[in-house]
Amino acid sequence: MKKTVSLLLAGALCIGMLAGCSGGAGSDNASASVETTVESAAEATVESSEEGSSAPATSEEEVASTKIDTLRIAFVPSREPEEIITATEPLKQMLTDELAKLGYEVGEVDITVGTSYEAVGEALSAGTADVGLIPGGTYVLYDDGCDVLLTATRDGLSIDSDNPKDWNDNAPTEPTTEQVTSYRALLIAGPSEKGKELAAKVNAGEALTWEDVSSANWSVANSSSPAGYIYPSLWLQENYEMNITDLPHAVQSDSYGSAFARLASGQVDIVCTYADARRDYEDEWTTEYGMTNSIWDDTAVVGVTPAIYNDTISVSKTSPIMDDAFKSALSEAFINIGNTEEGKEVIAIYSHNGYLPAESSDYDSERAAQEMIQSLNSEG
Repeated sequence: MKKTVSLLLAGALCIGMLAGCSGGAGSDNASASVETTVESAAEATVESSEEGSSAPATSEEEVASTKIDTLRIAFVPSREPEEIITATEPLKQMLTDELAKLGYEVGEVDITVGTSYEAVGEALSAGTADVGLIPGGTYVLYDDGCDVLLTATRDGLSIDSDNPKDWNDNAPTEPTTEQVTSYRALLIAGPSEKGKELAAKVNAGEALTWEDVSSANWSVANSSSPAGYIYPSLWLQENYEMNITDLPHAVQSDSYGSAFARLASGQVDIVCTYADARRDYEDEWTTEYGMTNSIWDDTAVVGVTPAIYNDTISVSKTSPIMDDAFKSALSEAFINIGNTEEGKEVIAIYSHNGYLPAESSDYDSERAAQEMIQSLNSEG
């Protein structure tokens, strides 16, 4: 299934999240070697003084070190390749230093940018890339050939609930310093008569029916947008066994700004958008869009999608250097880097604030979205 729809799904699920490596990433180093040596305390003392490594072992101890010739890291091309290469140059030394503290001597860190998201997934599957910084959609598309280690974090919001009424009762939504690994897409009703009708029903604790939602005018984004199309369609499927293509009154807006303008004017009753969008368009609501009340007074959440998990750090299942011990060390190294100001500056190119451990099951919603899109394609 995955290979037959890879070109469509990778584009649909992975828009603008990361930057990565070409299909030939690290091909010159495909046979990267791993060498483990055990040295006496005396030898360790000499090597420590010459190379500036950590303090030597006591006289009766043996010191184990694992040598890796080349660590090949692949980034997907969500930004200009040269911009990515320049911004991530400090990452090479940061990883080398962090891994040295954990018992790994890395000779070279090779960072490349892929020609496409698929190229990075293929490189991980083939073992010609060891590590990939890839979106969740790319990970689940190629999870036969790679394992997820970490999920990128971002600043959280004051509300994170499956229940739309909670978003309305606790509005406005505020940013927090808590780091989170996912975000929500929301279905937001506006000040039109139908919008108010749907909001009143939700706030009374009643579930919306298919007749309720299908009779409304919807603004959706293009079909590659997770928050503006894919996850709202998944919400419709889970609640009504329908999707956006089944809505009789859905129009595509070319931007979230134009979607909110339509919502304010009453041209549409529901907008599909990301969870903190109202914060981004709060000023425009009462200026450019000409509304008297605040956006928080004029709008209400009527649907909340499953969590959309952030980008991943994934590793190849076929890489000759990748074992459980090294995976653990890589995870710790990236987490440590993300906890430093210097590290945050580097990973900020992908809007990452840090990293937390991930599970494959975190991305089950992505898998469901892929299955949904495959089904829509086959019907088309």
